[in-house]
Amino acid sequence: MRIGDAAAAAGTTPRALRFYEQNGLLPPPRRTATGQREYGPRDVARVRIIRQLLSLGLTVADVRSCADRLDIFEGDSLPPYGDPRACDGSSGVVQRRIAALDEEIARLTRLRENLAARVAPVEART
Repeated sequence: MRIGDAAAAAGTTPRALRFYEQNGLLPPPRRTATGQREYGPRDVARVRIIRQLLSLGLTVADVRSCADRLDIFEGDSLPPYGDPRACDGSSGVVQRRIAALDEEIARLTRLRENLAARVAPVEART
């Protein structure tokens, strides 16, 4: 199928497919004699996996670090956490992302508390 059909089947856009290819998340697809990209069902399933990983808060760099394992997934759904096929295995991608999110939550919480303290009525500050 052509890029527009593959993108629609995966729930995304042709631009996203080209972006995934340029960033090493999606291998270069086969090309027709006229140079148009052609995708198969496995490519569509891979794009769905990529979209799931990105929607869970992983970055493009995180997904790229485990892109070599994306083809071993069956279908278009993620394996359970801890499954050796997942991106959370020995590379620690998921653990690092969770730690980064925890740090960001703590930073935002401190920022919110500081802002709230500054705008609190004078009576509440004494």
